[in-house]
Amino acid sequence: MSTPEHDPQGLDVARQVARAARGDAAPPPRPRKRSAKPANDGPEPLGDLLKDVIDTQGWSTEVKLHHLLGGWTTLVGEVNAAHSVPESFADKVLTIRAESTTWATSLREIAPQLVARLNDQLGQGTVERVLVVGPTAPNWKKGRRSVPGRGPRDTYG
Repeated sequence: MSTPEHDPQGLDVARQVARAARGDAAPPPRPRKRSAKPANDGPEPLGDLLKDVIDTQGWSTEVKLHHLLGGWTTLVGEVNAAHSVPESFADKVLTIRAESTTWATSLREIAPQLVARLNDQLGQGTVERVLVVGPTAPNWKKGRRSVPGRGPRDTYG
């Protein structure tokens, strides 16, 4: 009777422990799958595997962008970063939400420099425009019986 191969990931041991905890009998050993990769001296570093997945899926630009936006303070400065947050990135447009119209105006002034800095680090043409939006106004139209148009503006005076 041959001895089973060593399981470097420990999955077989984990399955045996789980079966023993449930009181199940051990199933017959399964034949091991051989990988197409040549064997190496040890496990492949997680960073290398993650980089391969990111490259294969085409996520590298988006991951780099999110990494850069993680350092939002270094991109726009401490004062601007305290009053704004990057909200989304779609169709080469980065949307930034500012907490007031004053901070939105301030960020609009540095938007061209921000596009240039992002494209320097991500590759030219990655970000075409920075859209800065202020806070959203409350919506007064509520319920099924709201009427289209400006509403009853003349009732207050």
